Amino acid sequence: MRHLLPLLVAVPLLGAALLAALGRVVPRVVAETVACAVAGGTAALAVALLPHASPPLVEWVGGWEPVRGHSVGIVLVGDGPGLGMAALVSLLTLAALAYSWRSFDEPPHGHAGAFPALVLLFQAGMCGFAVAGDLFNAFVWFELMSVVAYALTGHRVEEAKAVQGALAFAAVNSLGAYALLMGIALLYARTGELSMAGIGHALDAQGPPDALVLAGFVLVLTGLLVKSAAVPFHFWLPDAHAVAPTPVCMLLSGVMVELGVFGVWRVLDGVLSGPGGLPAADVERALTVLGVLTAAVGALMCWYQRHIKRLLACSTIAHTGLFLLGVGALTPEGDDGVALYVVGHAGVKAALFACTGILLDRYGSVDEHALHGRARPLRAVAVMFAAGALGLAGLPPFGTALGKSVAEEAVGAPLTVVYVAASAVTAAAVLRVAARVFLGLGPPPPDADRVRGPDAYETTGSGEEPETGRRLGRVPDTMTAVPALLLAGALAAGVVPGFGDAVARAMSEAATAGLVHSSVHWTPLGAGLGLLSTVLAVALAAAAVARPEALGAPGRMLPLRRLQSGHIGDYVAWLLVGTTLLAVLALPAILSG
Repeated sequence: MRHLLPLLVAVPLLGAALLAALGRVVPRVVAETVACAVAGGTAALAVALLPHASPPLVEWVGGWEPVRGHSVGIVLVGDGPGLGMAALVSLLTLAALAYSWRSFDEPPHGHAGAFPALVLLFQAGMCGFAVAGDLFNAFVWFELMSVVAYALTGHRVEEAKAVQGALAFAAVNSLGAYALLMGIALLYARTGELSMAGIGHALDAQGPPDALVLAGFVLVLTGLLVKSAAVPFHFWLPDAHAVAPTPVCMLLSGVMVELGVFGVWRVLDGVLSGPGGLPAADVERALTVLGVLTAAVGALMCWYQRHIKRLLACSTIAHTGLFLLGVGALTPEGDDGVALYVVGHAGVKAALFACTGILLDRYGSVDEHALHGRARPLRAVAVMFAAGALGLAGLPPFGTALGKSVAEEAVGAPLTVVYVAASAVTAAAVLRVAARVFLGLGPPPPDADRVRGPDAYETTGSGEEPETGRRLGRVPDTMTAVPALLLAGALAAGVVPGFGDAVARAMSEAATAGLVHSSVHWTPLGAGLGLLSTVLAVALAAAAVARPEALGAPGRMLPLRRLQSGHIGDYVAWLLVGTTLLAVLALPAILSG
């Protein structure tokens, strides 16, 4: 079965090449059907390989196997987490392609295959990153997915703001990629190895870490934390989501950001977990500080948005913080909880973006104020939007709730407060939007299209162009079926018997320690905390709708909102600040050595 691993990358690449070559002569329906078939076939392959992932499948592409312990070949590792991420990536790619079937205006003549080809290239990069067994080729796939993501974000190239958002995305993520490459070079200089397992063994043989290992660690994690949009590396994410097409937003927030967190876990578990890596206490401190900061800043930014796509993007930032806290616990339970949380979050967040895309194509706006009460006819969309908000809150039995409860138990009581607060605030912001937009609750916002005073730093979301070229009179069934299926998948992750245990078993079998997997199940405390965060979310949303001025955008939040300036130079400066902070948090590892 290991010989099938390269197909996880080769099939989407070949599909993209086919669409690029034939997209000029085939109609749109044929191009998009082929793209869906390729994405679905790749998902089926990843799922079929999962039962054979213990022990992990290892394939040296092209037969370039190690000679006397050294290699220059490309190694793919098909373990449970890697194949699971590849399956999640492929399923969400299929959902995005199915949604885009009717969400875009008819492409220009001769370009029917352009967008689906780019999406398949994106899928290939993400799948390659998920199963990469060495750091250098992980970087290669990292760059492929990044470059394609830049193009997809700026797909509406005729709009200046789309180009600006794509450029900010490209500049910050390219710097993150350079940091990742420099870190890999330092680790290679120390060990002479590129495979993750080889680097880990070489570091362990050389004894305690030194300044060079610390520098490599900081640079590698900087690149991965940029991709995961952790604070203060996060500024590109809201700008990119504000301009990216809806299917692209589904992939960016649904799986690409999570792949950054996956990369952090993979490096910590496979490279730096032994005696030659960094002490566990220092790693835990670094990820805990960054996780709390990311969850808090993301939740506050989410609450004070009226641009719905930016609001959802900031929610992704907050949940990235929660993922980092679970990974930072450095326990099997924390890993299991994050893995389940990621699966549930992917379905919920992609569904929320799909619903937002319907609002954009129907009303030409994603402004919470301008849409006040206008979406009353979209009852099915309203139900799905509210269900997505409850999923973000961690309402049992969603998969987000099960993953959240397991992660909360792993991180301990003090950090549980962060989980409850961040999930409650982000869910409350989404529920507030649902109440105002779909039900028309609360007083009509004055001057909905005008922004004054401290709110001058807020992007409203009014005056957006529908992605369908013209406003929809009737929402196509495919555009409502996709978010419904995504929410059903997020719910299934929490209720299907044995699914949580299967995830935990896959995570433990991939761990270097070879620990026996923990049992994942609902507990009274976990369900209670999920209900608590949901009740808090509903209460906050109700208060915001009833008294919008009391819980609106006070002037004291202006400094935080000003940081999202849109200036690339500012974002680069904050990237350097984040790299310095990460180095300072890990510095005791060197001082103690």
